Amino acid sequence: MTYTQDNDKLYRFLFQNRAVRGEWVRLNSTFTETLNTHQYPKAVQNLLGEMLVATSLLTATLKFEGTITVQIQGDGALKLAVVNGNQHQQLRALARVEGEIADNATLTEMIGNGVLVISIIPEKGERYQGVISLDKPTVSECLEAYFARSEQLATQLVIRVGEFDGKAVAGGTLLQIVPDGTGTPQDFEHLATLASTIKDEELFGLTAEALLYRLFHEETVEVYPPQATEFKCGCSRERSGAAIMLLPEEEISEMLAEKQGVIDMQCECCGTQYFFDKNAIDELKAQA
Repeated sequence: MTYTQDNDKLYRFLFQNRAVRGEWVRLNSTFTETLNTHQYPKAVQNLLGEMLVATSLLTATLKFEGTITVQIQGDGALKLAVVNGNQHQQLRALARVEGEIADNATLTEMIGNGVLVISIIPEKGERYQGVISLDKPTVSECLEAYFARSEQLATQLVIRVGEFDGKAVAGGTLLQIVPDGTGTPQDFEHLATLASTIKDEELFGLTAEALLYRLFHEETVEVYPPQATEFKCGCSRERSGAAIMLLPEEEISEMLAEKQGVIDMQCECCGTQYFFDKNAIDELKAQA
């Protein structure tokens, strides 16, 4: 097998004679950096990996400038799993767990009764939110059903999460019929059948072009230049300070007294800590 340098990259590609488009992404550091500051159960780590890949692929498919949030809310031990991404392929993820979750827990076992919510916030234009029933075994299958029902677009998602060279990795492909009406269901089904044969070691180890050739060597595939992916948290000292200013003044004073004169704000997503003493709090009040 030809090992790859295509880590943390997303490729778009187009089948010239089939009116079907596609994307391929592999998240290495992007995925591991998301997990570094958390001790999530194995099943939750895998779910976040699947959601990170799905968010990356959806952001590239929708082709807009802004942010997309893919969020799962449930009443089980996994209360919340959320991934945020943007057109720059900057991704971050967070989960909230209350209770025990087995390493082999299914999606339903983790979340109980829940929904998948997609929120799209473009820099220009109106916001959009879609609520998707989690009535399929995986997030991928739920999203495929959503596209077929809401967008009338045949879509296939193949997403895998695992280990390669001893490190966590998540990757996947998306195939979608071109929405101009020139594609046929037969063309899409033919390509989707080929894509479904992807092996984990191929998805995690081959270059994008080598994998596409192995799957679709009888097709004419145009592959576009890659886009880098990265983990990026949106936290900042300014945002943490603004959060403190939302609290009643009496509560702020109590926090300063309880914590020896320093309020410690820690980002849930990346673990960065921001410290505010009384002088810093006074400056925030003056600015407010």
